[in-house]
Amino acid sequence: MDATDQRIISALVGDARASYAEIGKEVALSAPAVKRRVDRLLELGVLRGFTAVVNPEAIGRGTEAFIEVHCRGNITPARIRGALEPFPEVVAAYTVTGSADAIVHLRAASMHHLENVLEQVRALEIVDTTVSTVVLSTLLERPPMPER
Repeated sequence: MDATDQRIISALVGDARASYAEIGKEVALSAPAVKRRVDRLLELGVLRGFTAVVNPEAIGRGTEAFIEVHCRGNITPARIRGALEPFPEVVAAYTVTGSADAIVHLRAASMHHLENVLEQVRALEIVDTTVSTVVLSTLLERPPMPER
């Protein structure tokens, strides 16, 4: 990846709907040259795709929490993922260092909905205990950007 690739990525993060011609003007390349670079970045896995960014509150998922999941015994990450995948409220899950086996990011419609999902997660056979932290407000959230 060179500086031009980094500038293309920054332009796409800023506006994934920008045309190759618009990006080309920003990075001093033709539209076909930008397309070739974007295709290569996709092939390399640097870019994983293009998506719409949705306001969770606007779609009824404004209640947010992070849950430490402590599992019974030695559970593989694949098994944790398999247990959590059926929950549409789980927007992300991570294996972590420390006493927890995983951190789960939940988005729900209300506190009542969040409580119901949390009870279902606690009832999973692999789960020993959980520690919940409800998000009050988002202070900072940004997409990953290449270094300049």
